[in-house]
Amino acid sequence: MDDARYRSDHLLFVPLGGSGEIGMNLNLFGYAGKWLMVDLGVTFGGEEHAGVDIIMPDPSFIVERRKDLVALVLTHAHEDHLGAVPYLWPRLECPIYATGFAASVLRRKLDDVGLTRRVTIHEYEPGQRLRLPPFEVEPIYITHSIPEPMALAIRTPAGTVLHTGDWKFDSHPVLGPASDEDRLRAVGGEGVLALVGDSTNALVPGESGSEEDVYRNLVTAIGECEQRVAVACFASNVGRLQSIARAAAKNDRHVGLVGRSLWRMTECARENGYLRDTPPFVDETEAGYIPREKLVIICTGSQGEPRAALSRIAADQHPHIVLEAGDTVIFSSRTIPGNERAILNVQNGLAKLGVRIVTAEDRPAGKGGPIHVSGHPARDELARMYQNVRPRIAIPVHGEARQYGDWNRIGHISPEAARNHVQHYSA
Repeated sequence: MDDARYRSDHLLFVPLGGSGEIGMNLNLFGYAGKWLMVDLGVTFGGEEHAGVDIIMPDPSFIVERRKDLVALVLTHAHEDHLGAVPYLWPRLECPIYATGFAASVLRRKLDDVGLTRRVTIHEYEPGQRLRLPPFEVEPIYITHSIPEPMALAIRTPAGTVLHTGDWKFDSHPVLGPASDEDRLRAVGGEGVLALVGDSTNALVPGESGSEEDVYRNLVTAIGECEQRVAVACFASNVGRLQSIARAAAKNDRHVGLVGRSLWRMTECARENGYLRDTPPFVDETEAGYIPREKLVIICTGSQGEPRAALSRIAADQHPHIVLEAGDTVIFSSRTIPGNERAILNVQNGLAKLGVRIVTAEDRPAGKGGPIHVSGHPARDELARMYQNVRPRIAIPVHGEARQYGDWNRIGHISPEAARNHVQHYSA
């Protein structure tokens, strides 16, 4: 892109990752010759990427302009939003802004690659105005499947952009407050030029559901089990870890953690004041000494990752944890597209051991109650966000072509209207 072609009063949006795809988020906002980066994440290699574990966006565009990059602001701590920082930051060398929880996660990643002392991380809180001339950024608390997710109201003389990050509306989250809809409406009342928003579940009708419902249904699901129970979930979903722990306590069971990423996330959560009322988890080396009917194991590997704990358990190759006939594995997660075969392989291994398998598909709403809810907004929530914010322009991200079509139909905003107001480039 030839910067000289555009006037200094143009507001530019340049997504280098996370648009037209899910994951690998890297978003740039440009104004008056300066650039603001929002998120810097990875995606994971699938069957079409043999031997590739992670994929990162190409930052060449902004590397060439890094003297004009004022900051990187992280919306939350998921891998697809901050996982590329340890690898790409040396090419950018910009200050980073993150919440306390995201900073805790990121510092551990930076320590793994020896960058802890080189990178400056500024911690921010909801409502704090980040003055990064010519931008002013206001974080607004929203709900998602990880602690401290933030939407960002990005103000410039050309107008305000609301970048939602990943979000949902959950009136009864088990961890942290509900989304700050009052503040969203207030920002909308000031006038929002564009809403850059999560479109992951634009094809899903209704609402995404509440984590509190998952907790209640896990109490029932665990209560139906007679022997050892293992629950597979995403390590970053600290609210789900708390729900499982509470459900286990309701059934007079201890809780063990199996998987390095679970322990790291738990450490980050406790550093920031979460899980205060959750008793210490049992280490995997101690789990074998607890009677089978008195134990719930939380483990990694819900997506069939070959090196994760559940895959090793299913192959009967874990050094400390053994499942056998009469035990139960609960998949408190969704199947990410592309992981179907890997998950099936794990489930086949468990079936050969005689283990009972319970998935989110086995217990949907109305059939025992959901044991998983998405962290992304369904259609009714998207409509509610539009009603709160009332943007002039809708720019869907974090989705693919089908989601984008439905996202814009919900908002009743045409691509032609968008082109009239914002320069939107895919570099």
